[in-house]
Amino acid sequence: MDATDREILGQLVRNARISYRELGAAVGLSANAAADRVRRLRRDGVITGFTATVNPGAAGRRLVALIDVRLAAAGTNDQFEAETAKLEAVTDAVHVTGRFDYQLRVACRDPAELDRLLRHLKRECDVTETETRIVLRSALARGAA
Repeated sequence: MDATDREILGQLVRNARISYRELGAAVGLSANAAADRVRRLRRDGVITGFTATVNPGAAGRRLVALIDVRLAAAGTNDQFEAETAKLEAVTDAVHVTGRFDYQLRVACRDPAELDRLLRHLKRECDVTETETRIVLRSALARGAA
């Protein structure tokens, strides 16, 4: 990966819908050369996909929270991940180091839905402990994992 590839990635992170003509102009390449580079970055696994980012608030989910989760037993990670993938309110789930096993980012309609979600995690997902923080605002959001 060279400096031009990094510039292309930066442009795509800011606007994945940019045309190859606009992308090429932004990084000093022709549209065809920009398209070739994007195809190579995809083939090499640097770009793993393009997605639409949905504003949870606009979709009626105005309460965003971060939930640290500790599982009851080792070896239940696959089951927990499969179960949380089914939960509409869960927007992100990351396996972490430290005192907790996972951190979930959730978008709920109201405190009652958050309460139901926490109860579900403990009842159905083998969770023994949670620590929840309400998000006041997002200071920065990037699409990187």
